[in-house]
Amino acid sequence: MNKTVKKVAAVALSALMVGSVFAGCSSNSGNSDKKSADKSSYTIGICQLTQHTALDSATKGFEDKLNELAKADGKTIKFDYQNASNDSANCATIVNQFVSAGDDLILANATPALQAAATATAASKIPVVGTSVTDYGTALDIKMNPTDATGINVTGTSDLAPLADQAQMILDLFPNTKKVGAIYCSAEANSQYQVDGIKEALEKKGVSCTFYSFADSNDISSVAKKAASESDVIYIPTDNTAASNGSVIDAACEAANVPIIAGEEGIFKSTNAVATLSISFYNLGQKAGAMAYEILTKGTDPATMNIQQSDELTYYYNADKAKKFKANIPDNYKAYDFSNAE
Repeated sequence: MNKTVKKVAAVALSALMVGSVFAGCSSNSGNSDKKSADKSSYTIGICQLTQHTALDSATKGFEDKLNELAKADGKTIKFDYQNASNDSANCATIVNQFVSAGDDLILANATPALQAAATATAASKIPVVGTSVTDYGTALDIKMNPTDATGINVTGTSDLAPLADQAQMILDLFPNTKKVGAIYCSAEANSQYQVDGIKEALEKKGVSCTFYSFADSNDISSVAKKAASESDVIYIPTDNTAASNGSVIDAACEAANVPIIAGEEGIFKSTNAVATLSISFYNLGQKAGAMAYEILTKGTDPATMNIQQSDELTYYYNADKAKKFKANIPDNYKAYDFSNAE
């Protein structure tokens, strides 16, 4: 009987201690937003999945906007930039370091970085702002519309361009298209979201769309060659692995004499594609920066902030490729100036 009583007492004491700890944490987190808003300097950890034009532009837009806003208010921002070298495991390591360092906010640039940051901050509730993420619901496994608030400590900007418009672009440029091949990385959830949308839009117009996915950069060459040999046109969504290996896809399609339509400007350039309906990733980063500054200085809860999308959309075409493939270029398309491209 005495042993039983002791065990019950021990369990009760443990529960009391745990409850006290959580109560303390809850109390601290309740004041964290106010403390953050009163600060004059902030540290932001930046986890960027990999280095390529689109993600680099988003990071630059983010930093530029924050520096602009901070300077106007007499505040300072310190950025801890880390590149994950296109490795999801590296993303987890990086964001956990940010959490351990007690950074004020984390920028997660690309979907794997966002997923890692959301997991790493689940307990601490450090604010996470994402950018270069196509669909937050898909990335975070949350039921939400593309521009809803997430309801958790995560918000940000979406790089989703109108998929129905991209599908129509293929048919506007190449009216006789019957078979479209969509090349993407199966490890990137948001790429699947995009090709699903493209497939649905194309099939409504009587055009077949076949998926050609690769697991990593080692598979790209063989997958691209197969896709090019079986398609009239190749479509590539906003996909980080594809963007980093654009020359490989370009080589496969060039050999098969098949045109490429790209989901964004960086892939358009790296794959030497015919055209793209592209958002401005710099603008996307700037919007994310403004959101981050509001969180830091006003204590706004990211859980209540709607996901924002870019309002700068441009149809670009590659004049040389358009001529080679005899593409029908509509009047609202802009010839891309590769001489001034970064």
